[in-house]
Amino acid sequence: MKLIKNMLLLSFVFAFFSFGIGENDIKVNNPDELNAAIKNAVPGTEIILANGIWKDIQIKFFGNGTNEAPIILRAETPGKVTIEGISDLKIGGKYLEVRGLYFKNGFTPSKTVIDFRLDSTTIANHCKVTDCVIKDFTQSNRSKKDHWIEFWGRNNELSHCYIAGKSNSGPTILVSLAGNENTNNYHQIVNNHFGPRPRKGGPHGETIQLGDSYTSMAPGFTNVSNNLFERCDGEVEVISNKSNNNEFRNNIFYKSEGSLVLRHGNYCTIDGNFFIGDDASDFMGGIRVINSGHWITNNYFYKIKGKEFRSALAVMNGVPKSPQNRYNQVTDVVVAYNTFVDCVAPWQFSVGANMDKKEVLPLQEIRSARPLRTIVADNLIFNQQANDFPIKAYDKVDGVLFKNNVMNGPNNSDVKDAIQTVDFSMTKQSDWLYVPTSNQSDVFSGFDFETIQKDLFGKKRANSSAIGAMVFPVDKSKGQLDKKDFGASWFSDENKKTVSKTITVSSEKELAEAVSKANPGNVIELKKGIYNLGNSLVIDKSITIRSKDKKQAAVILYKGQANSSIFLMLPNGNLTVENLNLKGENTQNAFATKEKDMASAYNLKIRNTEISGFDFVLKAFKDSFADTISIDHSVIKNCKNGISLASENDDQGEYNAEFVYIRNSKFDNIQNAVLDYYRGGYDESTIGGNLVFQNNLVSNSGALEPSGILIKTRGIIQVGITNNTFSNNPVKAIAVFWGEKKQEPKDNTVKNSGEFKTEQNLKLKMMY
Repeated sequence: MKLIKNMLLLSFVFAFFSFGIGENDIKVNNPDELNAAIKNAVPGTEIILANGIWKDIQIKFFGNGTNEAPIILRAETPGKVTIEGISDLKIGGKYLEVRGLYFKNGFTPSKTVIDFRLDSTTIANHCKVTDCVIKDFTQSNRSKKDHWIEFWGRNNELSHCYIAGKSNSGPTILVSLAGNENTNNYHQIVNNHFGPRPRKGGPHGETIQLGDSYTSMAPGFTNVSNNLFERCDGEVEVISNKSNNNEFRNNIFYKSEGSLVLRHGNYCTIDGNFFIGDDASDFMGGIRVINSGHWITNNYFYKIKGKEFRSALAVMNGVPKSPQNRYNQVTDVVVAYNTFVDCVAPWQFSVGANMDKKEVLPLQEIRSARPLRTIVADNLIFNQQANDFPIKAYDKVDGVLFKNNVMNGPNNSDVKDAIQTVDFSMTKQSDWLYVPTSNQSDVFSGFDFETIQKDLFGKKRANSSAIGAMVFPVDKSKGQLDKKDFGASWFSDENKKTVSKTITVSSEKELAEAVSKANPGNVIELKKGIYNLGNSLVIDKSITIRSKDKKQAAVILYKGQANSSIFLMLPNGNLTVENLNLKGENTQNAFATKEKDMASAYNLKIRNTEISGFDFVLKAFKDSFADTISIDHSVIKNCKNGISLASENDDQGEYNAEFVYIRNSKFDNIQNAVLDYYRGGYDESTIGGNLVFQNNLVSNSGALEPSGILIKTRGIIQVGITNNTFSNNPVKAIAVFWGEKKQEPKDNTVKNSGEFKTEQNLKLKMMY
């Protein structure tokens, strides 16, 4: 009997540990079951969402778990539970945890996708979102603002998540410090993979924003560490710090066209981060410094070529007695033990100095307060090719103390005493990591420098003095980037390779059907002849349309309704037209965007193509955005209007295209402007759009243009008009350049075509 009792006891114990851990587990299959499970959850409950699509669902996850027994909401199988449609998740209570969800194919009906509060009275504390994915869960209208994740409360965590593809307005992540209950928050944003955020075309495209201007003096203590920021190109600020006492450690900023910006707030630590650029872009940035008391140590910068706001190290001028939402003076900052490899003018001081704009800007916008009590010491600059101007100063640098900085070449900058020339070498250890072959040991020991105890890779500095981010020797395993170390364990962002297929068509019906059914990457070739089209070809994928016979272009004769277009560009449309002849009936457009719901960017490339007889060559509607528009070796003639990229006219810093390249082409008899490209509003940190107008012939155009300007580029930052010929254009001005941005025409030939004008300081509408 005793043996039987013992066996029964053992069976009970086994059953408890095998199945008892699931005693409070609740598997739910629909919203009603989910809501009931949440309502009845107790510490230790695991609510398991059944695999499948959960569409148009607003989840309110509330309750009070404990540190030892949190309440968990998780996917039955990570990644197999997709939250789609018009959906969101709000979390309120204590010790709640969310795992394994996949947000896709939709957008939030509220201001957030995941919110660490139910409402203003029910916030989250000690809650966690982990091993989740939010991908392309973006609003249908890119101007509609939301945040994918909002932090409220204290001690909350976002970890091991993959987040990518936000193309609408607003930071991807916002940490709010509004109210005492949200300060001293100690939130953890760690081990995440922030995948590509596409260029937005204006401000409000940050990946992370910690606080805002009006809570910027509040203590945050948020920790952003061990994350991968990959191609986060939304705007000039990848991270916008707007609160005090935050830490940014051991993150990798990989080919991201922006910077870690200490926009507001004081006493932040930026330590052990990698900023990795390349030769493909001049917009990849490093760290921009504003405000007081920051320590910037042990960071590594590789091929950062950004200028001014996007330079590797940009130390700004401030506004005297600055309003809270503008630029405070840099004071009491330490920049020590950092390494800069193959960066262009990596140190830029008094960035944003604008004392010459007093005539067009209000006093609170004049940045004349130079950095004070700032130490730049023990930093190392290494260039494989001579780069003799490592420092760019836009004002005096008399408030900066330079000590024991070294460089492997001469310093011919105006600030000559800032860097010593030393003969040293570095060895390439990976595609982007160069390590020292010995230590430069003559270090400067400033106040509290002994607190910088470790180098970039966690090696103790006490054992060996070394200038720069790394102490020699460096472990040979360092310098490898494995995406598997970041983000959700079950998710990969590696795209499957698509095989390009060529489809040959010979009739209008075949052409329309081929465009409709084509897979991304397909090429449609038109046999020679005339194609009479009565309806638009809708472009919502990557596709090339070209003539099969390169010597005789196929003709597309468009007979559609007035104001319609041959090619209608939709979000994610990526169209290349090549060696075609496009003809209209004067009332339609050759190319146009969808009028509404342009959720993401399109691209348009026109090569070796003739375009004639249209109202607009390209008509971009409001809220549309092109990453790249390229016209090359083409002829555009007998049209009422040229390329119109001027519908973003609210003067909030937005614009309709990032890059516009028009090269080696002919424009003849365009009645109005050849190009209307507009960005309005005073936003000093915006660096777009970008125009290259080169090697073109423009004749007999602009006669009906009301402004009298042939190429309109008001507010566009980067404008290059070079090596063109302008002949017999009845206009007052070919273009008006923005002198402050160093715009000027180069090597153009002008015959009976007005003149180039320059306006030094544009009067722009204040956005703030």
